[in-house]
Amino acid sequence: MLSERQLFVLQVIIDEFIQTAQPIGSRAISKKEEISYSSATIRNEMADLEDMGFIEKTHSSSGRVPSEKGYRFYVDHLVSPFRLSTEDLVTIQDTFEREMLEFERVVQKSATVLSDLTNYTSIILGPEVFETKLKQLQIIPLTPQTAVAILVTNTGHVEHRSFSVPVELDASDLEKMVNILNDRLHGVPLVELHDKLLTEITYLIRTYTKDFEASFQYLRAALFDEQPVKLYFGGKTNILMQPEFKDVNKIRTLYSMIEEEEEMARLIRTNSDGLKVTIGQENKSVAMQDCSLITATYSLGDKQMGTIALLGPTRMEYSRVITLLNVLSGQLSKTFQSWYQNG
Repeated sequence: MLSERQLFVLQVIIDEFIQTAQPIGSRAISKKEEISYSSATIRNEMADLEDMGFIEKTHSSSGRVPSEKGYRFYVDHLVSPFRLSTEDLVTIQDTFEREMLEFERVVQKSATVLSDLTNYTSIILGPEVFETKLKQLQIIPLTPQTAVAILVTNTGHVEHRSFSVPVELDASDLEKMVNILNDRLHGVPLVELHDKLLTEITYLIRTYTKDFEASFQYLRAALFDEQPVKLYFGGKTNILMQPEFKDVNKIRTLYSMIEEEEEMARLIRTNSDGLKVTIGQENKSVAMQDCSLITATYSLGDKQMGTIALLGPTRMEYSRVITLLNVLSGQLSKTFQSWYQNG
């Protein structure tokens, strides 16, 4: 349990580091007008906070920076509601008040506005990804070396995907695979097909086909080449401009991950309503373990329709960002409700 003074010192350190990206020392804290503690007192409290794992020392300075544990505690216990400026509120309201016939345009505009207001990377998962489910799959050979997969969704959308056929694959294996897929994937959202293939479908193909490797590669081509994912980005390169990301290899890895839209869709998708903050190594992706990802859902009535997310450094302006996401997700829900009723 942290004392009142330790809570105060921890909040000052994190607030200051968020703004400056520079390690914070006890002397710098003691000089602040609102601080009544001596430098020695602050130094002792910082030592205790470091022992408890809430802050840590950097190699290049005698100052301290927040640890992931410190950020987690800060988000869970110290963040207070942020009062958005009139300018921010007008910018958000303007996004939703303009006449836009297509909900897709509203979503893309929202992603752009969110990235502009925060200087982080915004990602919105569109409702089509959640709504579109596989109804039927057909695979039709065109030549001995090529075939076309026809995916029919519950919304009536028909998609054709051409691909090469492994020479090892025979007609009986093809028929078995189509039967397996239609049995196991009927009603599965398109965004979940990849996970299904890697789990239960893989086991069935290995059990019932002669050449597993050829069959598996065949299915990947049929189902996942150019897999449509409705992701809307704002400020894709914003996060790379943050001072934390000076390492070229780290930047390359992170940006490559952002470009993988299927992977990003899986990372930001959530089955629970509301807002979620994932910090540093809490992220499943290794490329994102110097980042924080904040997600919020938007809904149609009681039904979750999509996710709005912000990707930034762990040194994120949490209070303001959480407020912005809550406001925008609420506006998206209202707009989608109106669009649905009038459409």
